[in-house]
Amino acid sequence: MKTTTNRREFLKKMAMVSAMTTAATMFPGIIFAEDQVAGLEGIGDVEWKKAPCRFCGVGCGVLIGTENGKAVAVKGDPASSVNKGLCCVKGYHSIMALYGKDRLKKPLINKNGTFVEASMEEALDLIASKMKSTIEEYGKDSVSIYGSGQWTIPDGYAASKLFKGCIGTNNVEANARLCMSSAVTGFMTSFGIDEPMGCYDDIDHANVFFLWGNNMAEMHPVLFSRILDQRLKRGVKIVDFATRTTRTSMAADKSILFNPQTDLAVANAICYELINKGRVNHSFVDKHCVFKKGKVDMGYGLEDNYSFKDEPELIDLESYKEFLEDYTPEKVSKYSGVSVKDIKYMASYYADPNTKVMSLWCMGPNQHTRGTWMNNLIYNIHLLTGKISTPGNSPFSLTGQPSACGTVREVGTLTHKLPHGVVTNKEHREFAAEIWGVPVENISPKPTYHTVEMFRALDRGDVRFMWIQVTNPMVTMPKLKRYRDATKKEGRFIVVSDVYPTPTTEIADVILPSAMWIEREGMYGNSERRTQHFDQMVAPPGEAMSDTWQLVEIARRMGFEKQFNYNKETHIEEIYNEYRKHHAGKKHNMAPYEVLRENPGMQWPYVDGESTKWRFNEKYDPACKEGSGFDFYGNPDGKAIIWQRPYEPAPEVPDEEYPYWLCTGRVVEHWHTGSMTRRIPVLHQAMPHSYVELNPADAKRLDIVTGDLVKLTTRRGEITIPAAINLRGVPAPMQVFVPFFDENMLINDLTLDAFCPISKQPDYKKCAVKVEKA
Repeated sequence: MKTTTNRREFLKKMAMVSAMTTAATMFPGIIFAEDQVAGLEGIGDVEWKKAPCRFCGVGCGVLIGTENGKAVAVKGDPASSVNKGLCCVKGYHSIMALYGKDRLKKPLINKNGTFVEASMEEALDLIASKMKSTIEEYGKDSVSIYGSGQWTIPDGYAASKLFKGCIGTNNVEANARLCMSSAVTGFMTSFGIDEPMGCYDDIDHANVFFLWGNNMAEMHPVLFSRILDQRLKRGVKIVDFATRTTRTSMAADKSILFNPQTDLAVANAICYELINKGRVNHSFVDKHCVFKKGKVDMGYGLEDNYSFKDEPELIDLESYKEFLEDYTPEKVSKYSGVSVKDIKYMASYYADPNTKVMSLWCMGPNQHTRGTWMNNLIYNIHLLTGKISTPGNSPFSLTGQPSACGTVREVGTLTHKLPHGVVTNKEHREFAAEIWGVPVENISPKPTYHTVEMFRALDRGDVRFMWIQVTNPMVTMPKLKRYRDATKKEGRFIVVSDVYPTPTTEIADVILPSAMWIEREGMYGNSERRTQHFDQMVAPPGEAMSDTWQLVEIARRMGFEKQFNYNKETHIEEIYNEYRKHHAGKKHNMAPYEVLRENPGMQWPYVDGESTKWRFNEKYDPACKEGSGFDFYGNPDGKAIIWQRPYEPAPEVPDEEYPYWLCTGRVVEHWHTGSMTRRIPVLHQAMPHSYVELNPADAKRLDIVTGDLVKLTTRRGEITIPAAINLRGVPAPMQVFVPFFDENMLINDLTLDAFCPISKQPDYKKCAVKVEKA
């Protein structure tokens, strides 16, 4: 009997292995872990559960297959309206990021330059003790926390509540400041409220897609595949507007290259054309828009303690038209590198009332010393033509992290923000204090440090304690050497919570091992205002703990048991239900916890059991005033703002000593600093190290071929890196491009820490560099 049972089990397992191998071969949408395919041990019934993908801000739905306590398979979720069953190469291999051999499993304490294993209790006690003593000696603003758009919504909420509500410091920042804050300030200045008015469904309705400085084929491949699908079905047009030729350019119907920073001027030239050719939608503009201008010559934030406050002034259409006389296509063409014909070509699509246009952008306009302005200018084009808040007519800002919207923008993990509103507003502080159960006096009315200034404060000694969770600033910060050196100064205490060793864990005093993604419960919020829940599916390794519960444990040790009196088994549900109170109402209501558990995400505002797909349009948005038609209710008068924003040059431009432009960015195989994706063998093998792209003519003149080592030097540092000529991307002459995923080739040692004065977001796309054959 035993033999028969074993034989049956053996045949069953053999059949399953065969089926799994066939599935892995025939259907690339299903990737099984190698050890499960290779062996017979542990093969049984695979249980599938939904989750959002761990990488990027698209928010693809995936189904995770688990068996015997391990994630063994992943496939796209056909029930998800985001990706409809499709994933990119990172998504298909996402579960492999859980199982790198060097996972952090136990807390580590740096003792005299050597990391020593410790218990979680010892590590947490030390952190709380150090926070208390630092506050006692230097004040509450001497401690800080730095997270990211990889934080789950409960993570970010707990961090904000602990630091802003309980400790009483606004030293809470997230690395979305480095990638999305210009999108935030763009929305706030134009519409008075954050996040897109449209959604991914716009892709199914638009006739023309303008990609503003956005290599969408590599950075958002699933969404780009949806656009390509629409081209096959409906013949839509794709226009790539960029500074280098990429895979997106090759797939586009038209590629238009512009000189760095001059996108400001080209956008103004399009507005000039719309007005000059009589293509303004006056019925829309007159009823729903006002015109304003702000300060100019703002500087670039290069000095410590830089501050800026805009002073908006109302203007009229005639003043705006007069301003645009400096931006005729003929004038702009002379310095933008864009022909008059191409400027008029772009304007013609926006001008045609029968053509639905979707504008999409990400880091190009956002990582920009005038990033807020650039966002405003794209909105200007849509507002002048009335092409907004209707299906297919959508200015749409994309994000790069899984919860940059949900956890940073919605939860408010930036120094000036609260989960609802801003710290400078007394009513907003009172509202948060009541929900948090703290005296309103605890919440400081003054923002402290944005990300760049927070690390500058660490350098100066104004910040003495920094807790870094789910991010890798010792790779991502611009002008990196200054901030790396700052962490090593006497009297600084750094805590790092992460899943793998990184250059950031190297500078830590305490390292906490974190639970990753499906090793804990949580929620993310994606680019289209979609909140997505995921269950814990597998146990974290060793003593690894979720970032949320790390914060709860520290809060209790700091004496805030009352505010953090959550049950460990149900704390995510409790925290989310508490968080929802901040957003109650038709303008931003969040879907209930039970609804999120049952569905592959719901968009806010979630009103009367329905997601709102298009905001500010009375036809779709229940928050609009009755009879308004369009109601931009973020602004008191219900009107959107068309901004007069000029072209201003970059703070550092090529010269005789540093004659090239340097641009940085990403690649499709790796996510951000590569600390997870470089531990996935197939992705690491596909893109094992960084490189520098050169224009073929420049490479020929310098006698450089692919694989040659190239020395790049800026006023801040130098690196040596292999060349890539005519491979994936091709920069324009006298420009170079370097991705930042490689921790062994720190390109941010070279970049400049200039930032947009309004959003405080650094510009990683433009600085001057010298290029030499090494």
